[in-house]
Amino acid sequence: MTIDQSTLTKGQIRKLNALRKSVGDDIADVAFGKWMKTQSKTPKETRDPVADALVNALSNLTSDKSFKLGTKGYVVKRSKGKGASGFVASKVV
Repeated sequence: MTIDQSTLTKGQIRKLNALRKSVGDDIADVAFGKWMKTQSKTPKETRDPVADALVNALSNLTSDKSFKLGTKGYVVKRSKGKGASGFVASKVV
């Protein structure tokens, strides 16, 4: 059983090559085929808790018509420096 490497990702090719080096081509192809069947087709979506907290905090401002963000993105960072506290927002250019 040969595996079509053109459909594999870079990480999957590395795993296949490592298996081939360690156990040989025949056994590696069988083991890799079994491993591929156990992998899910769609990647898992990981949620960022900090981003979720920011969305929840800003969602209260959506009803306020005077609060407009525009069409460009913004970067929110912690403020730095002596005696600084809070956050600093800057527009992405």
